[in-house]
Amino acid sequence: MKTSYQPDREYVDGELLERNVGKWEHARLQALLAAWLQSQEKTWSVKVATEQRVKVSATRVRIPDLMLVSRGPQPEVIVEPPVLVVEILSPDDTYTATESRSADYLHMGVPCVWIIDPTSRTGRQCIGDAWTAADVLAVPGTEIRVNLLQLFADLDED
Repeated sequence: MKTSYQPDREYVDGELLERNVGKWEHARLQALLAAWLQSQEKTWSVKVATEQRVKVSATRVRIPDLMLVSRGPQPEVIVEPPVLVVEILSPDDTYTATESRSADYLHMGVPCVWIIDPTSRTGRQCIGDAWTAADVLAVPGTEIRVNLLQLFADLDED
């Protein structure tokens, strides 16, 4: 937990796992989404963070692309379930593998996970056990939402 890697790595059941590093569309989408979420922090009473270590269990540390946590001080490694975790697919990622990684967040108690694919311009959200595709991703019971059509339009803007 105190070791640094470049790029950072996930820790799963005693094994260090290399993360697929995103390319331009991944990085740009992550920046656009982080900017949108950050602009809503006070309204939604959350804080956004990118690529922050999350201890999802005693033997697993994951690093989501983005997450929202409740306002207030946070530890160096997040141990309480975030309000939202967002994974953006890299060219080498698949929905299936990312959904499997997302299961760790859900088992930790994260109420909602979003997966966004910049290549296919699609998004899915998981609430409970159900993955659904949607153009507007939202965290139930909150005002937290993002319009993917607008986000992708911003991504495509020159």
